[in-house]
Amino acid sequence: MNRPQPNEYPTWGETYISKVDRDIFEILNDQIQTLPALFRANADKANYAYAEGKWTLKEMLGHIIDTERVFAYRITCFARKEQQPLPGFDEDDYVLNARFAQRDLEDLIEEFIALRKANIYLFKSLNEEELERKGIASGREINVKSILFIVGGHIIHHVGVLKERYHVV
Repeated sequence: MNRPQPNEYPTWGETYISKVDRDIFEILNDQIQTLPALFRANADKANYAYAEGKWTLKEMLGHIIDTERVFAYRITCFARKEQQPLPGFDEDDYVLNARFAQRDLEDLIEEFIALRKANIYLFKSLNEEELERKGIASGREINVKSILFIVGGHIIHHVGVLKERYHVV
């Protein structure tokens, strides 16, 4: 699958799409193992935040889960030719209202695995025509393929943050 072109997504998408450096489905499948392994290896830091007001590791994982759900919904809507604009979401409000810090880390890990496995069936079902379909989300036009790349790149981005600021191994 060819990389989305800059005219197919809002400028903020480049942050994530630029991190996709190989086949998107290889990345999405690999993340089913690598992301849980990273959080399990750092379970002792599950409630750690690197600064006041920053998310804990559990909150970061919860954010990843919520964001994947939002993006999978957008993919579904636009692939099915939804004509209504979709709202944006404030990730800080979502984390604040989700109680991730109170949840068990292993439950969050298993939730991510189940969600990603289910989403891969959706993602693989899309043909070229569906991948090129566009819609409006957060007031900006984006196509399905771009959202798919953002899903993979979003996790790559946050793994970088975890390594740089949380000092996970």
